[in-house]
Amino acid sequence: MCVLFIVLGVIIVLFLLYLIQVKKVNKGRQRAEEVYRNTVIPKFEDKGSLKKLSILPLIDSKSLNDDFRTENGVSYFASADDKNILLDLGFNRKKEHPSPLLWNMEKLGKSFKNIDFLVFSHAHLDHLGGMKEHKTKTFSISQGVTETGDIKVYAPVPLKASAFNPQLSNITVSKEPTVIMPGVYTIGCIPRHLFLMGNTEEQSLAFRIEGKGIVLLIGCGHQTIQRIIERTKMLFDEKIYAIFGGLHLPILNKGNVSLLSLVQYAVGSDYAPHQGLSRKDVYDAIESIKAENPKYVGISPHDSSDFSINAFKKAFGDKYVDINVGQVINL
Repeated sequence: MCVLFIVLGVIIVLFLLYLIQVKKVNKGRQRAEEVYRNTVIPKFEDKGSLKKLSILPLIDSKSLNDDFRTENGVSYFASADDKNILLDLGFNRKKEHPSPLLWNMEKLGKSFKNIDFLVFSHAHLDHLGGMKEHKTKTFSISQGVTETGDIKVYAPVPLKASAFNPQLSNITVSKEPTVIMPGVYTIGCIPRHLFLMGNTEEQSLAFRIEGKGIVLLIGCGHQTIQRIIERTKMLFDEKIYAIFGGLHLPILNKGNVSLLSLVQYAVGSDYAPHQGLSRKDVYDAIESIKAENPKYVGISPHDSSDFSINAFKKAFGDKYVDINVGQVINL
């Protein structure tokens, strides 16, 4: 009888905690909606453009071949004319040195000595370099000293470099849309309150290519692609030429459910877990992109299920580009 009461007590406590989280999510969603709708976004005065752009995935969950290390995190290397920009630092879940990021960079002939700008999409563990970094609002390239050049860092929230890289102290909080260099921009923070993860301020990169239009490079897409597109159209007159990166569409599918997919399903929504993202959300995202008629589309497998990726491939056909570590995208 005593054991029964203990079990019943635990169930009641868990249910009450669940109700508290649901209340927080509902309030947070309303607050994020108010902030987004009340934010005035003027167009960029800068009219610079790039002659060439290439994007190279350095960290993701799938790779071009077995030479590279994969993980459920993100890091993209963008070569914009004569400047190099890195978006995010991956996860490094095993706390290694060299990290999977450094391993892959060496395989691809890339070095932090040649990085000009480091941009963070948002402050989650799979983009900052680890769980400790997530908790302490720091970031790390690897769990050991890494030589770098003079890198300017842009983050959507205040961050500081880990003890391994104290030289990376030139940090700009880019909450508002920001010009990184002529032709390269952040579109500014778009808030969303996620279940368990709380308020998430995320920004995306935008590149203006001469004669083509705007290329979007997205970390996780917690903002939703609909709002990313809406924000982009506020900032630029040019059409959207390409969309690459994470859109966080971890749809649960029979026969393809894992612990990771369940976690992503729960924390990737601003609804309670039993109201996580559905197939309709995938199709709505596809239709919002189709309306812009981009030349190329590719979504990251690190946070989107096989169902979502296959739906995108079917919808966009020859326009679809696989996102694999080591596979360069030339634009």
